[in-house]
Amino acid sequence: MIARLTALWNRARPGILRVLVSLRELLAPLGKTIWRGLRVLAYLVLAGWRIVQPVLAVVSGIGWLVLVAGTASLVAGLVLGWQELVFLGATLVGGLLVAAIFIIGRASFRVGIELTPRRVTAGERALGRFTVQSTAPRRTAPSRFELPVGQGLAEFIVPPLEPEAEHEELFAVPTQRRAVIVAGPAVSVRGDQLGLFRRTVRWSDPVELFVHPQIARLEPSAAGLVRDIEGAVSKTVTNDDISFHALRSYEPGDALRSVHWRTSARTGQLMVKQFEETRRSQVVLLFSTDRRHYADEAEFELAVSVLASLGIRIIGDSTPADVIAEDLSLRVHTPTTLLDDTCRLELGSSRHGSLREYARDATRRLPRPSLAMVVGGSGITSRDLRGVEQFFGPDTQTVGFRAELGQPARLNYVKALRIVTLGQLSDLPRLIRRIL
Repeated sequence: MIARLTALWNRARPGILRVLVSLRELLAPLGKTIWRGLRVLAYLVLAGWRIVQPVLAVVSGIGWLVLVAGTASLVAGLVLGWQELVFLGATLVGGLLVAAIFIIGRASFRVGIELTPRRVTAGERALGRFTVQSTAPRRTAPSRFELPVGQGLAEFIVPPLEPEAEHEELFAVPTQRRAVIVAGPAVSVRGDQLGLFRRTVRWSDPVELFVHPQIARLEPSAAGLVRDIEGAVSKTVTNDDISFHALRSYEPGDALRSVHWRTSARTGQLMVKQFEETRRSQVVLLFSTDRRHYADEAEFELAVSVLASLGIRIIGDSTPADVIAEDLSLRVHTPTTLLDDTCRLELGSSRHGSLREYARDATRRLPRPSLAMVVGGSGITSRDLRGVEQFFGPDTQTVGFRAELGQPARLNYVKALRIVTLGQLSDLPRLIRRIL
């Protein structure tokens, strides 16, 4: 039986293969056509969605609920013969149609947002000016504008305006806390009183207001901690520098320009000059934004003020410096750019396991500093600062600044490490003078 089936399959196999090949050749163009049709259909659907989506976006959540409820009531009333449901559905759908009238219309405005001044210190007063000018050829209808200011939202009712007429509104900007406050974008809002429809049009770009941290004015003499324009002499001995140290015997490979010929002639042996290495100050300010290092936000704000005060003094003395926070390298071109960047500092979680690991990762591509200053909160221990000091090595002077609200100002020494604890910002100038 098996032999007969095998023989039958062998005879029928060529014919079956020919039929399959013919079907494939026949269906191949059809498959390409179907695939092209699907692609065209997808393109049309996306294009249609781009057109319909702005129209559907004007319907609020309440509007969709009323539409669904009204449609369901009409269908149920007509199917079941309940006049009450038909009346309810007609009322809801009719209300939607009436509400849609309120979003019809087109306006043309020129909107401006001005903040005066653009940069303030926390606690200082800042005012905003919101202007709307009509650019329509005819008198406009009353309009409602919304202007986000920081975490708040300001609403303004603009009366009817004649062509080229302007309406002005003044508003106060809260500046109690250091931050970057964004005002805008300004949008006009059209809609009904029930909130079924809401149509918005954007008229301006956002404007930033920088609320700088409070700073302590450090005396120029206090900056001697980091000032070293001509370079400071270190204990490292080198064969090429400007500060002479001693003479030693010539060794193969020494440069001939280092040979002291007068001494060599007197002693009959080649003598080579040695120098003490001089280094130009290179400062690194490391700021911790890890919430584990702070008791609360007030302590964090004090640490930011300490960082800004030190940075401004260093910039004022033209000392090369790098100011680094978690995932952010602050600009040190001018005091203004530094203060602008400090406005963006926020508490967060660190991806580093320790302060030493953070210092190693943050300064990996920087030159070896001559002075490293670490600024943080009461959660930073002397052990953390010792780890940073050991990472930089003995050629780098390390100073730690700990913000600890309400505590007396003090200066501690752990061998060469200096730890400054501040209870308030006014303690900083006096403690800096003691470090010198």
